[in-house]
Amino acid sequence: MKNKFHTYLTCLFVSGLSVIVFSCSNTRFLKEGQMLYTGADIKIEDDTISKKEKNNLKTALEDNLTPKPNSSFLGLRPRLYFYNITKEPEKEKGFRYWLKYKVGEKPVLLGDVDREFNKDIIENHSENKGYFNARATYDTVSKNKKAKVIYTVRPGARYLISSVKFQKDSSLVNQEIQNLTDKTLLKTGKPFDLDVIKTERERIDNGLKEKGFYYFHPDNIIVQADSTVSKNHKVELNVKLKDNTPNLAKQQFTIDKVIVFPNYNIQDVKDGKYSIPMNTDSLSKYAYNDIYVIDPKHTFKPKIFDRALYFERGDLYNRADHNLTLNRLISLGVFKFVKNEFIVSDSLNHKFDTYYLLTPRKLQSLRLEALGRTNSANYAGSELNLNWTHRNFFRGAEQFKASVYGAFDVQIGGPKDANNIFRAGANAQLSIPRIVAPFRFHSSSAFVPRTNISLGYEFQNRTQYYTLNNFNASFGYVWKENARKEHDLKIFDVTLVSPANVTPKYDSLAQNSSALRRVVERQLIFGPIYTYTYTNTMMQKTNTVYYRGMLDLAGNLTGLFTGANVKKDKQKEIFDIPFSQYAKIENDFRFYHKFAEKTSFASRLIAGLAYPYGNSEHIPFSRQFFAGGSNSIRAFRARTLGPGSYDPRTQPDGIFFDQAGDIKLELNAEYRANLYKFLNVAVFADAGNIWLVNEDPERPGGKFSKNFLSEIAVGAGVGLRLDFSILILRLDLAMPLRVPYYEKGNRWTFDKVNFGDSSWRKDNLILNIAIGYPF
Repeated sequence: MKNKFHTYLTCLFVSGLSVIVFSCSNTRFLKEGQMLYTGADIKIEDDTISKKEKNNLKTALEDNLTPKPNSSFLGLRPRLYFYNITKEPEKEKGFRYWLKYKVGEKPVLLGDVDREFNKDIIENHSENKGYFNARATYDTVSKNKKAKVIYTVRPGARYLISSVKFQKDSSLVNQEIQNLTDKTLLKTGKPFDLDVIKTERERIDNGLKEKGFYYFHPDNIIVQADSTVSKNHKVELNVKLKDNTPNLAKQQFTIDKVIVFPNYNIQDVKDGKYSIPMNTDSLSKYAYNDIYVIDPKHTFKPKIFDRALYFERGDLYNRADHNLTLNRLISLGVFKFVKNEFIVSDSLNHKFDTYYLLTPRKLQSLRLEALGRTNSANYAGSELNLNWTHRNFFRGAEQFKASVYGAFDVQIGGPKDANNIFRAGANAQLSIPRIVAPFRFHSSSAFVPRTNISLGYEFQNRTQYYTLNNFNASFGYVWKENARKEHDLKIFDVTLVSPANVTPKYDSLAQNSSALRRVVERQLIFGPIYTYTYTNTMMQKTNTVYYRGMLDLAGNLTGLFTGANVKKDKQKEIFDIPFSQYAKIENDFRFYHKFAEKTSFASRLIAGLAYPYGNSEHIPFSRQFFAGGSNSIRAFRARTLGPGSYDPRTQPDGIFFDQAGDIKLELNAEYRANLYKFLNVAVFADAGNIWLVNEDPERPGGKFSKNFLSEIAVGAGVGLRLDFSILILRLDLAMPLRVPYYEKGNRWTFDKVNFGDSSWRKDNLILNIAIGYPF
């Protein structure tokens, strides 16, 4: 085995070296007279502008030059090499075509570069940035069949804005423009910049859209620049309406009729007209409050549109309410397409009707899912799910989901005395698109708030050990302030765990383990759970963050009213079942930094604490923290790490159970890069552990102490991610670098690494196969 492993590494090394060596000789494939284009250099020669201005101008100019040279890695061009060595395929498919045109890259030659065109681009862009006297020249440098182009730019002094004037006239639209001048982006003393001028026109247009000028357009504004009236490289700006601005663009419009087609189909339109007459008499029978809902089959209750629409008859048009209404209609989740049209109904009084053309999704769907899985705890299995969804359950866009499922996991390695797991269950959830409460809840968010009611049951059988019956029910609300902030409040969440068929074998094992006994105890957990989520990861920014905070309060009021104190008395019970009392808080913070389009750094910090008190001495097993596995510390098998420095190897043979803790601290970091299209690579490091709040004699070293840093586990590894758009298949190979249950002073494992030893690889190389990114 050792010799085979070394042979494999040698072959891999030689193959990689061959690619590197031969990619250096791409020029040997060029024809006579051809030269490989290696890129452009821009030199800015001017002593009147600062170093920062030179760098900014140079970067912007380089981005505008075409074409781009062949992609390179560490100065080499492997993609060009694959193109060159692959023969021309006979068909536009197959492996050879894929290798040459998908993996490979066609050479970019000097003859492909239009240097005069690039020179014009440089001069035009420089002028747009205020360098009105910019001039550029170019020269070509070649050597060994490679060539690059050097562009020399003499920009001259940059022109600054000396004054900004918003020209006045008597029109209504001009009066509104004057009201917007206090927040202008055109500032005296700032450089002339065409991009800023374009943004200023869009700013004015956005402001006018909020004041009813629906038909206005940024192109209706002209910004005149005059550099002749001032000396010392100054320019005066004059902002005015174009003389040919259409009269319609100058008018302020109000809403006349609001008409909704909730079952819209393109077939409803014939010769550009709606098949249903639009006169007032025909609409009257569809009236609901101040809107008209054209729904002859009564598929939807009209009140859902009354709550979603922000336009009312007589309102002055504004873009904010326009977009808000569209977003709320989409967030109902029942419409596949949402379209809005405005049609002038009274040109004299400047009124238009607003039409909402809504194409519903399929109201019902039935989906069968089958999947196979394996995990690092030596289990493999399968799961079958049957899901039914109704998106308009009570005709008010209520979404009802019901599912039944069955799953099994078979232990394929690890402890000799293996046991298998079988699960089956059903759950149902009703999501109502409003807050159902005795109080009034008003939200002006673009997202419709929801009331969620759920009910579920799961049967779990661990062969040779026990059977558990799990019941769960919850009632709560979900609402979003905006696209970044979401609140999830479960006013009541109850879980009942009822054991059955606990085998004598498990009883004998549990006699010496309180942790095992707690797994099969009857448990009643109830109380509120609040979760807050903030994220801006959807934004196109270099740095983005994600935060999720959760607060779980179980049995608090009940414990207070009953005077529960497990340290003094027997546990209080409800229906002869002891109820849990604890407080749990968990924080998940993530930071992402984007180096390039497909290259980024991701990190995550998890900190959590669960504290039992009153009626509980321990946290219920299902609400504790766990560490290890494909989405945690990947160098350790799922739920086998911790607590603290407890050594799981001290467990008697035949006992295997998930390690759980009351405190969790975890830090993950990952560098992600794209190798080729769907193939991504990652290098990662994970650190952390779990601990107990109270001492457990059966798990020595598990309690949290001031020496917790010495009990941090560390792992690292590499991974491949296959991004198939509809899913991401992740393969992470990790190894432990620091093991907390080793002797102090001997917990780092660098000196124990031995890739050539098969037994070391078996115990230390952990392969995690999962769907999606770990964070």
